[in-house]
Amino acid sequence: MNPALSTPVLFAGGTALRQRLLQTAAALAAGLPLYWMLGPQPLGWLAWCAPLPVLWLALRSSRRDAAWMTFLAAALGLSSNVAYFRLLMPLPAVLAVLLVKALLWLLVVLATRRLVLRYRASWTVLAYPLLWVAIDTLMAALLPDGNWGSLAYSQADNVAVLQTAALAGVPGLLFVLCLAPSALALLLAGGRAYAPAAGTSVLLLAAAFAGGAWRVHGAPPPGGPLAGLVAIDDFIGPATPPARAQAIWDQYARHVGQLAGQGARLVLLPEKIAVLAPAQADAVRQRFQALARGTGVWITVGLGVQDGAGRRNLAWLFAPDGAAPISYQKHHLAPPERDFLAGSAYAVQPVAGQAMGLAICKDMHFAPLGQAYGAAGAQTMLVPAWDFQLDAWMGARMTVVRGVENGYAVLRAAREGMLTVSDAYGRVLAERSSSAMPGSALLAPLPAHPTVSTWAGWLGPLFGWLCVALSAILLCLGRRAVPAP
Repeated sequence: MNPALSTPVLFAGGTALRQRLLQTAAALAAGLPLYWMLGPQPLGWLAWCAPLPVLWLALRSSRRDAAWMTFLAAALGLSSNVAYFRLLMPLPAVLAVLLVKALLWLLVVLATRRLVLRYRASWTVLAYPLLWVAIDTLMAALLPDGNWGSLAYSQADNVAVLQTAALAGVPGLLFVLCLAPSALALLLAGGRAYAPAAGTSVLLLAAAFAGGAWRVHGAPPPGGPLAGLVAIDDFIGPATPPARAQAIWDQYARHVGQLAGQGARLVLLPEKIAVLAPAQADAVRQRFQALARGTGVWITVGLGVQDGAGRRNLAWLFAPDGAAPISYQKHHLAPPERDFLAGSAYAVQPVAGQAMGLAICKDMHFAPLGQAYGAAGAQTMLVPAWDFQLDAWMGARMTVVRGVENGYAVLRAAREGMLTVSDAYGRVLAERSSSAMPGSALLAPLPAHPTVSTWAGWLGPLFGWLCVALSAILLCLGRRAVPAP
């Protein structure tokens, strides 16, 4: 038995009030790093150590104290999402979501604590990462918003470790990320008995970083055709004066013409520029057919169409020959568009010498859709989008990760977000914030050889569901009594 963990009680001595105040201060201090990690714009470097104080407190406290301190720290950390969630749902729903998320933290930390203290074995370093990967996998499969905000996405700007996603997808990336604080917590709370587990974890993390750096080092520089991205934050709604709506459409046309004059072979516009009746949508279709023919570029336009059957969120891809556009209908709908009809078909088209797929904003938050396009041979994804400003970074980087998982480049043009061009290695080749009229434009070269081979399409889901199965076993083991040595 490890004596360092045999009596897990902190803040012993003194009055009960003083002890409770110290515990509360410790829980709030542990929650501060989570605050900067759990929001829609996480600090990626902090994610490697932010859970450490919570885990250490849990391992060094009684079960009851560990429970309320973990819940308090998690609630403080998750409060960084309040402003963003209020954009999407009423306050009672926000509080309910935050409560569920805090309870998930409570489940993971208490289950980890139980296993570590009960078995006192090096293998328990795997409990924390396995449990989080299991929860993340279940959320991705079962929830309408998938695993939005997964801790794994915090590493989207860490290009070296991000290559783990090409091997085992988000489950593999999340496992590596959670292994670091787990090993540190056991080492600090349990002493040298956990040194072998910590050493093995360090070797695994070093291999992930070194392997990723080696993989990116051999990546070719961008040298393909030029692509243009445009976003004007202004939405053309039912209350928009006709003159104002016409000015916005005219500005988009000017941007397309200017980018074409600078050598762009294709131009990507954002999601749902307007929601129009069929006759109005047909007028837009004719205009952009003529614009594509006149400028000689491919143009992707995001548009909502409302007819007798309902409302659909579409992406139209116009060819330089002026033919009728290829149409793609959004599969995964955001909370404000629950009354829209969901699509189910995919679209891959040769564009400027590359096979390009169409998706819309939230579609790229779901790994199965990204994998379907990878299997269909897409070399580049064209993604019109509409963000909510506060989630601009998260929306863009979740899409970047899909590209790494499946080995293709991504062009994403978001209103109230960012214009982003990334390659199959997750390197952001060009990026710019969107803006209101007259809008923002970006011109960037695409990768000359955009596709790379990955294993994430089959290994990622396999690893994720393996973690679900192992976590179920661990939870059962945690409830069994261990005979005294």
